[in-house]
Amino acid sequence: MTRQCARPGCSAVAAATLAYDYRQRTSWLDPLAAEPHPMAYDLCDGHADALTVPRGWRLEDRREPRRITTSLEDAFAY
Repeated sequence: MTRQCARPGCSAVAAATLAYDYRQRTSWLDPLAAEPHPMAYDLCDGHADALTVPRGWRLEDRREPRRITTSLEDAFAY
């Protein structure tokens, strides 16, 4: 079963999980967790990519880098 983005009004499929630690002032973006957790938020790619954290906080994006291809690259791929 797929999960939806936790952002209000967004019905996109979740692709990342946001977790945080107030004490360390750190937030983590991980690949979508296998199971939902009450202390984490599932986000779609768009909301995960646009995420910012408060001043003084650190964001660690631990998702796999995505390779962006152009249609020209796709046309010549073997």
